[in-house]
This record gives sequence, C-alpha cells and structure tokens, in this order.
Amino acid sequence: MLKIAVVMDPIEAIKPHKDSSFAMLLAAQKRGHETHYITADQLFMSHGRPQANSQTIQVRDQSSDWFTLGESQTTDLQAFDVILMRKDPPFDMEYIMDTYVLDYASSDSTHVINKPQALRDANEKFFTEAFPECTPENVISRNPAILLPFIKEMGDVIVKPMDGMGGNSIFKTSGSDKNLPVILETVTQNGTKTTMVQKFIPQIDAGDKRILLINGQPVPYALARIPSSSDFRGNLAKGGTGKGVPLSKRDFEIAEMVGPKLKAMGIVFAGIDVIGDYLTEVNVTSPTCIRELDAIYDLDIAGDLFDCIEQEIL
Repeated sequence: MLKIAVVMDPIEAIKPHKDSSFAMLLAAQKRGHETHYITADQLFMSHGRPQANSQTIQVRDQSSDWFTLGESQTTDLQAFDVILMRKDPPFDMEYIMDTYVLDYASSDSTHVINKPQALRDANEKFFTEAFPECTPENVISRNPAILLPFIKEMGDVIVKPMDGMGGNSIFKTSGSDKNLPVILETVTQNGTKTTMVQKFIPQIDAGDKRILLINGQPVPYALARIPSSSDFRGNLAKGGTGKGVPLSKRDFEIAEMVGPKLKAMGIVFAGIDVIGDYLTEVNVTSPTCIRELDAIYDLDIAGDLFDCIEQEIL
C-alpha cells in the first residue's frame, strides 16, 4: 500500500464525471492505497521542511455526495510515497511557488508527479518550440510591434496568452482585421504579457485532439474536441463536443517525437493537443479527458498510470 497525496483544486467544485484528478483518486482507492487531499493554499515550508495541511479522502463514483474528507492534519510532505500535482493553471508566480515547495518534497522515497522542475520548464504553449518539425508556423513575443508583421505574413491566426487554459482569452484574427490592434493590446496587456500567435489550422473542424501519454507512451485513442457551430474553439468548456477517435499514423509520429523528451524530464502524465498534422500544445499541469476516453472505449487510463507508478516504486 502506498501513501498518496493529490494536490488539486477544491474537490467540491469539480464535475466528477469529467475530472481526471477524480479518476486518479478512484484508481488509487480501488488499489487499496491511502489517499490524501491537499489544496495548493495548504502547502507551506517551515524550518526547511515541506509540509501541508492534508486530509484523508474517500471518493465515490457518483454525481452527488462524491467525497468524504477526514480531519485536517499537518503532514511532512516526505511522509508520502507519491504526490500528484494536479492544480489547474493559471501558471503564475503562485503556481511556481507551489512547485518550489514540492521540489523540497521530492526525494528517493517521495515521488512528485509531474516533476516540479519539469512543470516549470515545460510551459504548455512555449514547450511546443522544442518540436519545430511538427508545429504550425508561430511567433512568441510580448511586443505587438513584433507580432504584427508576422500576423500579416501568416494570414488567419490564433492569438493566445501563455498562461491560460480552457480556451480563455483566445482570439482568431488576421492581418486585415481592424480589431487586430486591440486584440494584441488586450492579450499582451499593452505589451507586458508574452503571447503566442499561431497560424490557424482549418482542420480544427475535425477536432482538436487530446492525446494522453503515460511515461512517454500514448493511449491509442484520443478525444477530438469539435467546435460548436457558433465558436472556432474546440474546448469542451467553450461548448465543444468530444468524440473518441483512434490515433492516426501522424498522431503516433508526433507522440514518438514528444514522448521520450517528456519521459526524460520526469513528466509521467501529459496531454498533447494535435490539430490536423500539427502539435499545438503540450499539457503537463493537469491534463484532462481520462473519464471521457474511459467511458467511450472502456479503458482504465488512471489504472494504467498507477501501473506505471507502482512499477517504479514497489
């Protein structure tokens, strides 16, 4: 039996039928592991020791009354065998501070998944730059005067902040759009926030595929998130529809390029986003879509993750 902690957003606010952190809690509990729940604001350092106010947790796979928490107790983080870092973005300085605490928790006997340094190094938008052979044309800058000429060369583009999630604050525009200056002012916050401009990929109509990787190996099915008729974004949080699809030859090629680097960095669980033939994001903080793929294909992705974790530790 392992002693496992999950650092996540408030569990009372999740949707159990869609939440991947909840799937991990269910899988850990099914295997008889001792599970604990921690929110990021309960992490702290004291006298050189990484600690948290944690609670034991029991979970139930149902749409209401899905969890029971024990009494809060202060715990040295190195008392856990595994700590799953599952806090959602934004990836801001507070998130970085949380990874510093988890750095001190990491040891030969305490495995933090994903590795804190890797979470800092692999910004989910910027990290695509490590794989130029499979990414669309793009430019990254905080300076609208640098972004503007590239947009005029690229035609239709997507403009997105570097620290968001769920499709928030993403714009589709082009060099002929009279709203372009205000879009760049808004997303760069008047030249103070680094922003990605990415060439628009028309194959988004067939879905923005989320491909999950466990220790560098892809799950053989993806969730294609298809935009609604009133939005260009496929994000489920923005009205997109999820459709299960088997991985294509190109999907496997992209996974083969990305997976080994993720594994080498200590990223055990990741989600890559693929539109058409292109890698558009590498999600390492709190990748989702476990529950949807499990339901469609009768999989046990969180169970496969724990197979990997147990093989490493036990």
